[in-house]
Amino acid sequence: MEKKKILIIEDDQRLAENLVKGLSEKDFDTEVAYDGQIGLRFALSGKFDLILLDVNLPQMNGYEVCAKIREKDRQTPVIMLTALGETDDKIVGFEKGADDYIVKPFEYRELIARINVFLKRAYAENETNANFLRIADLEINFESKMATRQGKHIDLTPKEFSLLEYLIRNKNKVVSKAEIAEKIWEGNNAENSLNVIEVYINFLRKKIDKDFEPKLIHTKTGMGYVLKDE
Repeated sequence: MEKKKILIIEDDQRLAENLVKGLSEKDFDTEVAYDGQIGLRFALSGKFDLILLDVNLPQMNGYEVCAKIREKDRQTPVIMLTALGETDDKIVGFEKGADDYIVKPFEYRELIARINVFLKRAYAENETNANFLRIADLEINFESKMATRQGKHIDLTPKEFSLLEYLIRNKNKVVSKAEIAEKIWEGNNAENSLNVIEVYINFLRKKIDKDFEPKLIHTKTGMGYVLKDE
């Protein structure tokens, strides 16, 4: 089972190191940002399953970071960590889009319990929402036939959407041109279809990769293509 990735945005180096150690022992992958601006950049990469966010941060405070995250990403759980325990402070955090609020100092077991609650909830929502899939900051909605990256709408033709849907349903798996021809062109003149697949892959690259990082569509020479977040 793939490890869950947690982003820690915390300027207290000692606390951050303790969190990394403790979460690693629970089999989580972690990454740390020590100020708000770097933390926001990491958060918007779409690589993380959950974010631990301090309030009092240099460059940009946690409330601002959370609000900016929610402009682009409504799904990733955000747990705010702070020494500010007043009700008004908590309300501000929730209004900015936080999912939970833990006051320092906190019981480590409680933090782990809350992390697991939100990860299980997010997993359940993803499993039941068959109309929506995501990789990095690319999202596609199968019901509306819409794709977005970093919150920006991407205009796709029906064939481009079908190709992107096939790639994202097989994310991290190399698919050959023959497979794509069979599934997307439904076996009709599949031999001829092989010649246009590369053209359509290039169309998709221009639309979902050209102006964004990281690049998601990768060519495996002699094998095919893979959609993955490197």
